[in-house]
Amino acid sequence: MAFLLVGVIAVLVVADQIIKYWAVNTLMPVHTMEFIHIGDFKILDLTYLENTGAIFGSMSGQRWFLVGFTSLVIIGGIIYMFYSAKKSKFISTAVCLFVAGGIGNLIDRIRFGYVVDMFEIKLFNFAIFNFADICVTIAFFMIILYALFIEPKKSKKEAENNE
Repeated sequence: MAFLLVGVIAVLVVADQIIKYWAVNTLMPVHTMEFIHIGDFKILDLTYLENTGAIFGSMSGQRWFLVGFTSLVIIGGIIYMFYSAKKSKFISTAVCLFVAGGIGNLIDRIRFGYVVDMFEIKLFNFAIFNFADICVTIAFFMIILYALFIEPKKSKKEAENNE
């Protein structure tokens, strides 16, 4: 299972980098493209942005700290993914998504000194983000669901079995 997840990480990272390559070569020159609109109602545009920080631009200019911290989190995530693969497919999949997103953004930080973002939700005022960010966000929600609903049930069941 864990080795399958490594393959999934590779596919997600390649997809992220292909999307970012497209953004740099096609979107950067025009800056913004309309993407999903229903009539005059804007839902999602593609907007090129170079993010030198972390989430919502926080820690802007802290490139090497972010590279180091992200590298440590990725290493920890990979170790935990292999450990958790036997314990729970759900949590190991969440960690897989988290690691893939981290690697995708880490490649940008090392290569460019910033992360390439391109998805701009126009439905409401929100940050511009990328595919790697989507992976991390889905992973975050999966981990919260696991911690709140799945793990307590598993712990309760284990406790009942031990009595």
